[in-house]
Amino acid sequence: MNSDEALEKLYRLAEEIYEDLKRGEIPKMKLAARTRNNIIFNNEYGVWKYGDAKITRSAKKLDGAYMLLRTLYVMEFIKEMIRDRKSSTLREMYYISEGWGLAKFHSQDESNKLAEDLEVITGHLREDFRLRPEEDGASVIGNITIEEINRKGQPRRINCRDDVGDSGYLIPYNVEKDKLRFVDVDADFVMGIETGGMFDRLVENGFDEKARAILVHIKGQPARSTRRLLKRLNEELGLPVVIFTDGDPWSFRIFASIAYGAIKTAHISEYLATPTAEFVGITASDIVNYELPTDKLNDRDIAALQAELKDPRFNTPFWHEEINLMLKIGKKAEQQSLAKYGLDYVTDTYLPEKLTEMGILQ
Repeated sequence: MNSDEALEKLYRLAEEIYEDLKRGEIPKMKLAARTRNNIIFNNEYGVWKYGDAKITRSAKKLDGAYMLLRTLYVMEFIKEMIRDRKSSTLREMYYISEGWGLAKFHSQDESNKLAEDLEVITGHLREDFRLRPEEDGASVIGNITIEEINRKGQPRRINCRDDVGDSGYLIPYNVEKDKLRFVDVDADFVMGIETGGMFDRLVENGFDEKARAILVHIKGQPARSTRRLLKRLNEELGLPVVIFTDGDPWSFRIFASIAYGAIKTAHISEYLATPTAEFVGITASDIVNYELPTDKLNDRDIAALQAELKDPRFNTPFWHEEINLMLKIGKKAEQQSLAKYGLDYVTDTYLPEKLTEMGILQ
């Protein structure tokens, strides 16, 4: 983690606020506008990031003054954690603010957004601020050996196939190189899997060994540590990444957040997104071609698909074709609908066919 560098950036921000007050000016902070309209494609990293549009948070109004007051309290809190080598969850920070008087947060959403604002302004991850998320990391099964620094500061080696149980190796919240190192790998690709049921099916059927794959249970919308690990596996080990989800608009967005970045975290897309990731299914074409059991699209599904047609992350012939087909048939399907053909069908037929077509399996 770059906690010292992050702290230096926070000091500079505090100094700017102080200088405004010293000059008799209304204190303010400028940061990137975190809106869909300010998302642009970054050719250097191959991901979607915030553009040049800025917003100003100032103390001109009472709400803005409270926001700046909370910001200063949060910066002091971060300074103390870095000094004392402690960390806090975002939830704990929200409760700790109860002792900050007028600066206390009214909801955790407020405190979460402020932590993200500080990321945007400083260019550092919240992990550098020693702030931890509430969500659990995902699980990994596959023939890869990692070295993780335990809580006593000692390295321990774990093979994510031979040294773990059926649930796999649990990804920690911090997966940076100073905490987690890849020692050895004997696999050809990485597959992120949305649902726990499908992850368990692939593990039980030994798909990781048969296909020489590293399986990652991404647990729905993946935690940042999961997306960061996928990127590291891809960049540092040269392993292709494929994403296997349900066939619905919300699962398509899961893939987009992994491959191109999410609007909420566009300021750190170059750390989290894996632009070369590919979508293996379930697609609308799969629903038709494999005659899968389906559910009818509801109004929210339809609105989400229509929004995705305007989303720059889906602006490719493949996605426009699949989204329009889903709107046409009016159906969506789950990963586990493949069980229509038996418990082994997904590992013996569906995935081998799709992965061979994609050139992942030979």
